Amino acid sequence: MKIMFICTGNICRSAMAHKLMEKKLKDNNIKDVEVYSCGIYAYDGDVPTDEAREVMQEYGVDMSMHRATNIAHSKIKEMDLILCATTSHKSAVMRMYPELKDKVYTMKEYINDDKEQKDLDIKDPWGYGIETYRFCAAEIDKCLDKLIQKFVN
Repeated sequence: MKIMFICTGNICRSAMAHKLMEKKLKDNNIKDVEVYSCGIYAYDGDVPTDEAREVMQEYGVDMSMHRATNIAHSKIKEMDLILCATTSHKSAVMRMYPELKDKVYTMKEYINDDKEQKDLDIKDPWGYGIETYRFCAAEIDKCLDKLIQKFVN
């Protein structure tokens, strides 16, 4: 299975989800899942924010080698599952790649057992302090734990 995480610049949310998911797959000895990420407005080669790198270190994840990928230069058409940070990212992906619409969800939407949940967005921490990044990373971490459970069960 190939999974892609998408956000705006691929230097915060999708980058953190990508690298943290790789760690969780390794920790759970899940070998048949490939992880990718990109940003709808990403600048190819851009580096993660200092705050994203610092918060991911707290999770035991090294993001120093991550480089942003623009969606236009990604492998999105090869993906089995596309998980977006927000509903606006989801809408943008479905406009750009309508043929992929059955594979596109927000992260919270895909893992959510509670169909009544109103807030399907993981808010952008860019430009905010480390505590905002920690809150964002915790939301992503919770989503990824539920995603891992879908693979294990």
